[in-house]
Amino acid sequence: MSNSSVPYYQCTLSTCPISDAQVHYVPTLFGNAFYIAIFTLILGLQIFQGIRYRTWTLLFTMIGGLALEIIGYGSRIQMHYNPFLFNPFLIYLICLTIAPTFFSAAIYLCLARIVVVYGEEHSRFRPRTYTLTFIICDIISLVLQAAGGALADLAATPEQGRTGVHVMVAGLSFQVASLALFAILCADFAWTARKNRGVRPSIQGRTFKLFIFSLIFATVFIFIRSCFRVAELSGGFGSALANDQITFMILEGAMIVSACLCLTLFHPGRAFAGGWKSAGYTLRAGGEKS
Repeated sequence: MSNSSVPYYQCTLSTCPISDAQVHYVPTLFGNAFYIAIFTLILGLQIFQGIRYRTWTLLFTMIGGLALEIIGYGSRIQMHYNPFLFNPFLIYLICLTIAPTFFSAAIYLCLARIVVVYGEEHSRFRPRTYTLTFIICDIISLVLQAAGGALADLAATPEQGRTGVHVMVAGLSFQVASLALFAILCADFAWTARKNRGVRPSIQGRTFKLFIFSLIFATVFIFIRSCFRVAELSGGFGSALANDQITFMILEGAMIVSACLCLTLFHPGRAFAGGWKSAGYTLRAGGEKS
């Protein structure tokens, strides 16, 4: 029941105070529509470039993440008209929380190929080790976040709802730790490869260097966003941070848009001169290149 004695499922902005809503503000129509437009544009560019350069594994991960972003911000538009609705709130919460795991998976796929290009002899691990390790970390993070969202959805009591949030925070924290480890291993490999200066002549040059820098920035953007979401959800849905729309739109929306633009404007397929598959690796002995 709300403070106005109106059942929460019957609440509207004219009958209940905003403090009774799922978020204590009215989600901006323009801001959320803008993000939908940007992500839709990026999705189209990713599909075009993915087909052109035949970067199928990368394309599938990007489509998954971008589709979730579009659905999530679409749900926030529903909340613009009625911020008391629970289902749109839950859909936006789950979709926008788990979507970046797909983008981090795309980055992990790129690192393995960079190792192949610069020379496996300069790496502490084989390319497939990077891929399998961090994709597994991504899956664990995704499962925890999805499970937490499901628990929050099915919660019959506030305590069960908080348990769901804690599980989501655990998944986000695991993602932050994975990204931190990824950054450390990248820095280690970059240091070793730089000393040896080993790179395929066919793809060296400005385009490939820009791609490398774009990958670094994309990782930083996703890391900042993940740290923010850990802090946001750790305080619960009623915390000041969880109900600060401007902070959310910048540290969630703008960070992920920036990461996706990095992965789109400096597309790996173009950086590898159309040789995404030839720069691949086998996930098992005698297997076909990924």
